[in-house]
Amino acid sequence: MTKTIFDLLSGNPYPGRGILLGCTAGGRALIAYFIMGRSENSRNRVFTEKDGGIITEAFDASKLTDPSLIIYAPVRVFDSETTIVTNGDQTDTVFNALAAGRTFEDALRTRTFEPDRPNFTPRISGLLKVTDCGMDYKLSILKAGLNESPLHFFFDYAAPQPGEGHFISTYITDDDPLPSFTGEPIPVGLGSENIDSFTAKLWNALDPDNHVSLFVRIIDAAKDEVQTRIVNKHS
Repeated sequence: MTKTIFDLLSGNPYPGRGILLGCTAGGRALIAYFIMGRSENSRNRVFTEKDGGIITEAFDASKLTDPSLIIYAPVRVFDSETTIVTNGDQTDTVFNALAAGRTFEDALRTRTFEPDRPNFTPRISGLLKVTDCGMDYKLSILKAGLNESPLHFFFDYAAPQPGEGHFISTYITDDDPLPSFTGEPIPVGLGSENIDSFTAKLWNALDPDNHVSLFVRIIDAAKDEVQTRIVNKHS
């Protein structure tokens, strides 16, 4: 039996950053992205809306020590049908590639995992396309292989069923060094909640000591309606 996204995350102290793409029970497109943090620098962040997407910002600018891997645009809207979501500045790499007529895969093959030895945090990315005829999405993970060789994995999901989603995160759980996510994105049930109850349940499923920010968006192409919720630990 497929677990719900809430059951999957509950009790896991540190999946790191996570991307969820899927189709709600009512047939609408869903995007969720969250960040967690163990260090003061990672925890000192909030999501802020910008240009239809979001950016990460320091909650207390005086405490920001190294912005290189924590300040970026996790979500960018490319056009009326296409949304990009990632855990780093590869959001911009994908956006610029699409603008030049190249693909999601073309863009990410130019990138690799993060240079944060010994964790070598994977770069996880998603691309959601929604039209009046339905939706499809892609997920990717770029991670370190044997002898730190870069590995690129891509997954395509066409016409997901109502109530079905796929989840990918940077890590499996907390440890030292942090163990990278392995295998394919995990199929999960999304439940039948509206956006507010879904957001609340997802936020509460994340470890309260480590969760930092959560973004949830539901897109109803038939009604030309977009609903967005943002939760920040530092509000």
